[in-house]
Amino acid sequence: MPIFKHARHTLAASTLLSLGLAFSAPSQALPISECIAPADPGGGWDFTCRSVGKLLLDLELVDSPVQVTNMPGGVGAVAFSNVASKRPADSDVVVATSTVGMTQIAQGKYPGGADTMRWLAMLGTDVGVILVDDESPYESLDQLLETMVEEPGSLAMAGSSGAGGWDHIRALMLAKAAGMPADQIGSVRWVQFDGGGPAVTQMMGGHVDVVSTDLGEIAGFIESGDVRVLAVLSDDPLPEPFADLPTAVSQGYDVTGYNWRGFYTGGEVSDEDYAAMVDTLQTLYESDEWKDVAQQNGLVPLWRGGEEFNDFVRQSIDEVEAVSREIGVIQ
Repeated sequence: MPIFKHARHTLAASTLLSLGLAFSAPSQALPISECIAPADPGGGWDFTCRSVGKLLLDLELVDSPVQVTNMPGGVGAVAFSNVASKRPADSDVVVATSTVGMTQIAQGKYPGGADTMRWLAMLGTDVGVILVDDESPYESLDQLLETMVEEPGSLAMAGSSGAGGWDHIRALMLAKAAGMPADQIGSVRWVQFDGGGPAVTQMMGGHVDVVSTDLGEIAGFIESGDVRVLAVLSDDPLPEPFADLPTAVSQGYDVTGYNWRGFYTGGEVSDEDYAAMVDTLQTLYESDEWKDVAQQNGLVPLWRGGEEFNDFVRQSIDEVEAVSREIGVIQ
């Protein structure tokens, strides 16, 4: 399942073909006491920490509630720097990450590369959405993209990543699929917020026109009817309660965009503790409770853990860097 079908790049982040477990971990579960969400409350990283933290306690995989620490800034760079410099060996701390964070690393926007951290696991993948306010004049993806191509400077788009980040790249790929020349892509106005929720709130206030983000971050706005989804960036329609949302593919734009959800920990965590953390997360993933939470929030459950996930992250960084160069967001 390629992230960019239009660009014919197959990014392993959205490949749902191989679900085999390539990592064998000991049965001892290390108590995870803190989850750092590198954004304000309400976003995807915050959801990942809070939902996983609650389930860790509910499933008795930890003895006490997991503290969620919100540490916004730099689309994850502040949290990354904090763990690298102050807590590289703390084996009770996990940090929520995703394709967004990996994209920042691929583009050199974090204070370190993949080797700075130990990559624990992914538990599911989110899907991108393009949405407008429920009172917006744009009632279809065709209408929106026509304006983007003909008057790229007339729209303000927003998301939870910076210019050239994952939310931005997905919007640019749609514009490219609609016929926007490469030399005009830089004309699209982009506004960054620390989370899809704040971006939608600003859109509802009339400060931006369109939001490109992940379904899991803004599902509540969809259910309340405050926004209009013009496209879901998935190959196929989503399961209920989002089955009626139109995909970009079904509207003739061969673009998909997935965002996996997972965790890393400090680069100096011991092999024994690392293995126990992976084992804890795998036990949570295999529970019916996690499957229910994931599906209720627009996530497709998907496991990669331990060394398999570590290798996957490095491969994905290489591929995102190549895509970023192709569309001109890095030189």
